[in-house]
Amino acid sequence: MSIQQTRASIVSAIWKSIAQSKVDLVSVPADQQEKLVDFIADQVLTTVDQIINEENPVPEAIVQDLSDEEKILWEGRPILSLVETYLITTERLKIVRGFVSRDVEIFELIRLQDIDYKQHLGERMLNIGDITIRGQDLSKDRLVLRNIQDPEKVYEILRKAWLAARKRHGLQFREFM
Repeated sequence: MSIQQTRASIVSAIWKSIAQSKVDLVSVPADQQEKLVDFIADQVLTTVDQIINEENPVPEAIVQDLSDEEKILWEGRPILSLVETYLITTERLKIVRGFVSRDVEIFELIRLQDIDYKQHLGERMLNIGDITIRGQDLSKDRLVLRNIQDPEKVYEILRKAWLAARKRHGLQFREFM
């Protein structure tokens, strides 16, 4: 279920609860009622995500194979996800999927070609978004980190790490005229 579908389901449940409670909201204007329900839905999503994050931190097994000079710059997961985690280091991007079995994808930062992020209106309200990464690998040339909390901040962390890794390895961008 997408984040928009989850949010719509929560909004629907809030409206049903209001109707079942028989609280008289006639004196509250309809637009204020909408704002209240939207605010409650956003807070419920944020709170549930925080609870999931506290109960399911990034597993230590994901970070234990780093070398001494490789540092963790950011670690996280999609909002409301239990089975997917992301790790950005000074050398690579690591994606781990799965709860019982694990699927691990590793992307060396020097092999990335482009990074973008986008947010839809609903995602902007929750401060989440998707980061799209394009690389040189022909078998998987595009990767999406979905529903990332504060995508602009994560985008900047990834972009700076990407540029620093290319510089360390002697790779430079060339502009063609």
